[in-house]
Amino acid sequence: MNDQTMTIREMCDAFEVTPRTLRFYEAKELLFPIREGQKRLFTRRDRARLKLILKGKRFGFSLEEIRQLLDLYEVGDQQLTQLTKTYEVAQTRLADLMKQRDELNTAIDELQEQMKWGENMLTSLRQPKRAAE
Repeated sequence: MNDQTMTIREMCDAFEVTPRTLRFYEAKELLFPIREGQKRLFTRRDRARLKLILKGKRFGFSLEEIRQLLDLYEVGDQQLTQLTKTYEVAQTRLADLMKQRDELNTAIDELQEQMKWGENMLTSLRQPKRAAE
């Protein structure tokens, strides 16, 4: 492995992604490997971009949002625009995730209550009935 470039196999191994994933990100203009015939060589810039892509996907950003944020790196203002926009998108995403978490917690609580009720019903139905005295 060269410090400057990595093959597609090295990228797959290093980032635990498939070649198909890397080709997909290339087609979506998120990565720009050097092409030598059929061979792709990924630069340090590509590696940095892939780290951000994977992190953005884990946080639930769309590929289009990620592409737009990555493109802001080229603005030339020491990443001020990129970081500002990323922070705004992240704030919105965090609010969405927190809302989803709250909705899940409510659903979990309700399901647990229903299961407790069901368990009590099963227990009472399974108990032998006493003969009328």
